[in-house]
Amino acid sequence: MLPIDRQQQILNWLKEEGTLRVSDISSRLEVSEMTVYRDLKPLMDTNKIKKTSNGISTMESHSLPSDSCIYCLKSTTSRRSVQLVKKDHTIEQTCCPHCGLLRYEDIKEDVVQILCRDFLTDMTISGKTATYLIDADLNLNCCQPQVIAFDSRKQGEQFQTGFRGKLHNFQQAISVISRDMQESGCCQD
Repeated sequence: MLPIDRQQQILNWLKEEGTLRVSDISSRLEVSEMTVYRDLKPLMDTNKIKKTSNGISTMESHSLPSDSCIYCLKSTTSRRSVQLVKKDHTIEQTCCPHCGLLRYEDIKEDVVQILCRDFLTDMTISGKTATYLIDADLNLNCCQPQVIAFDSRKQGEQFQTGFRGKLHNFQQAISVISRDMQESGCCQD
């Protein structure tokens, strides 16, 4: 089989199955993994496929720019952005914990992990174990009510001392934001 034929076969399998491991492709085509990588390179260079945490998948065409919040369309380039890792190994970006928590609530059955950054240390943390400060007296020029994530409750309490607001765990924060959004609408600056 010629490389062009193998590439077409790989694309067909990816359309049917979503994601494939290089080792699976190698076995199916009865070629070495190195040959598979050589076949994949032109497909990656032309943005037909992408590497994921679990192998190779097709590139989905999105009408949104890659740096736009999936929830409110604001920029996701700030250090407050949140990533939702889905079962199909795709990642959705939101501009802030506010939108990240709302989006998680909408698609929680499909999400395997939610990642955000600690506001003080800028370290990546699990959204499910984070402590959230809602409505602090600090203008971050993002969605309202503002939500700030902290790795530890102690850090959140220390920040709360100076900037007020209310601290919540993951589930509480989702409930509070969802309730506020039902009353006032989403994502006003």
